[in-house]
Order: sequence, then C-alpha cells, then structure tokens
Amino acid sequence: MKVSNILFASALLLFVEATPAVTKREQIVCPGQLTVSEIFIGAENNVKLAQVYCPENTAPALNARQDNGTALDVCGATCETNCFTPSGGGPDPNDCTVIADAMRFYSQNVNDTFYIGTGTNNTVVLTYSTCETFYVNQDPVEQSYCYSDWASIVDYIAPNCQSTQNAHGGNCIAEDQQWFIQVQTN
Repeated sequence: MKVSNILFASALLLFVEATPAVTKREQIVCPGQLTVSEIFIGAENNVKLAQVYCPENTAPALNARQDNGTALDVCGATCETNCFTPSGGGPDPNDCTVIADAMRFYSQNVNDTFYIGTGTNNTVVLTYSTCETFYVNQDPVEQSYCYSDWASIVDYIAPNCQSTQNAHGGNCIAEDQQWFIQVQTN
C-alpha cells in the first residue's frame, strides 16, 4: 500500500510540475478590444506595447479641424492629474517604473514620437506585470505624442495615486480634453 501511495504521489507531482502556470488574464482597456499591433520594448524587451481598437467606442463622424494631412503634435502639452478613488491600491510603482524606463529606452534608441489615429477607437497600451498605462486620442484628428513625456506622467501617477492617497491608479487629462493617459493595475 505504501508503494502505491508513493507512486501516486510521484505521478501527481509530475502532473503538477508539467501543468503550465495559470497566468493572469490580460487587462482589457475596452469592451470588444482588438489588438492591431504588438511589440515588446525596453532594454530587456519585457514591456508590451500594443495598439488596440475599441469598436464599442465608435463615435459619430466628426469633421477634422485640419485637413492638411499632418498630425496634431501634442508633445509637451500639459494635462491635469486625477487619482481614482476609493482606495484599493494602484499598480506596483516599481512595475510602472519599468514601463517608464522602457519608454525612455525606446525613445532614445528607436523613436520618441508615436502617432495615434482619431477617436477613442485607437488606443496605445503598455503593460508590465501589475502596471498598465494607455494613451487615448479623443480628438477628431490624428495626434503625435512623445514617449519621454508619457514616461514622466507614469512616473508621477504611479507612486502618487496609491492606497496611501485613498486611490487605486489615476489619469492625466489634457487641458482641452482631446487626449488622456491612464495608469492602472493590470
């Protein structure tokens, strides 16, 4: 009997070790989210950078403010920070620092500027471990923004919108409300 229990325990141990670990489900930015593109950035290629399409956020057709085919450059534009209450704890600020550092690395080695299409259907998302941040263009024209600016916003929101501030993440909304950046738990 002891031998069969030992064999059963050994087989169970092998089964447990062979079973892949269940991973946390990917955070969904919007209902019906579709990933348009995905790459990994940073010195260690460990931060996922994705562009997603949010079909549920389809807005009525808007007329563009400019028809010259150029994107509205909002690099350096200011935004107002808001923390999400009530408390619950935001993402680990250290994980958010990994994202911010990856954006800086990417901006110095590849390109600091990214382009994002019109409307909330186009969203750029970065994730690493417990941290997720995304940029939403709510303007009726294409925008360009800088990863280095985005990194600074992540560095500010992540440690300042935590349970100690009665918060669980936050965002930074442009003065004209045409774009926002959000930092939350993944």
